[in-house]
Amino acid sequence: MKDPISISILELAIITQDSNAPETFQKTKEIAQLADNLSYNRFWLAEHHNMAHVASTATVVLIGYIASQTQNIRVGSGGIMLPNHSPLIVAEQFGTLETLYPNRIDLGLGRAPGTDQPTAEAIRKDFFDQAQRFPQNVTKLQDYFSAENATAKVRAFPAEGTNVPIWILGSSTESAALAAAYGLPYAFAGHFAPRQMIQAFEFYRENFQPSEFLHKPKTMACVNIIAADTNEEAERLSTSLYQMFLNLIRGDRKGLQPPVDSLDDIMSEEERFHVNQMTACTFTGNKEQLITDLKKFINYSKVDELMATGPIFDHQAKLKSIHITKEVIDSINTI
Repeated sequence: MKDPISISILELAIITQDSNAPETFQKTKEIAQLADNLSYNRFWLAEHHNMAHVASTATVVLIGYIASQTQNIRVGSGGIMLPNHSPLIVAEQFGTLETLYPNRIDLGLGRAPGTDQPTAEAIRKDFFDQAQRFPQNVTKLQDYFSAENATAKVRAFPAEGTNVPIWILGSSTESAALAAAYGLPYAFAGHFAPRQMIQAFEFYRENFQPSEFLHKPKTMACVNIIAADTNEEAERLSTSLYQMFLNLIRGDRKGLQPPVDSLDDIMSEEERFHVNQMTACTFTGNKEQLITDLKKFINYSKVDELMATGPIFDHQAKLKSIHITKEVIDSINTI
């Protein structure tokens, strides 16, 4: 009998049009508290830079804030872009979080900069060299978290011995190969780069090497989920998501836009093609529609966990979407 599917949330703390960072942090807290009350598994925050509509730039700070405002839900990074940082500093930060909030902290690691090239170079001059050293730096992090590092010349306090769970994040088979070789759980960014997802999961499972951290493969797919009382309302709410990706393609850094009745007058055919490619793993609809569509996806992808993200302009509509999504997963788990 298959294990129940877990459901989690990825949050970017997206600033909507005519809003600001303080309001966004308040909304993010309310989303996390609702997810906690509904027994979602995880609440992850993503590292992005030089994006005026994304408020999760200081990811570690925001993780600590959200953990302090919740009780049971696991809080972590989806992810920390490791080439931007020293492994020692990341270990110290997440060791501190784990000490403050025991058994509730996750460390998801990515290789990309989470920004454009000039900003990546402003963050760290040797970013591209560090990106090539990503596997070695993951190993360094594991060493800093281990109790065996007590005899090393460089030690990470209070990380030592905390063994914070590390996830490898990615959008290609390259990241799948690393997660498999290291025996670590693997999360795929299907919410914006779904093309290689099934291939990457299959490669990961076929090549997984058991480790002290994980005995068998563990996969998570991050997807866009927009839920509402009716299919029509969900479709309308989803137009904010499509506008967000359209603005990304255009290099327009404006805040999340309100929904529109039609996208036909907003984007060209070429733009629609690119937006549709990036958002191919988007699930939109009412409870019944989502039960059908997500059940098919879970069976096809064979994932162990879903992580939902859903850029919705209206805050109350977003909270409702989170409610409905949890009902959908609960229903799927009883079928």
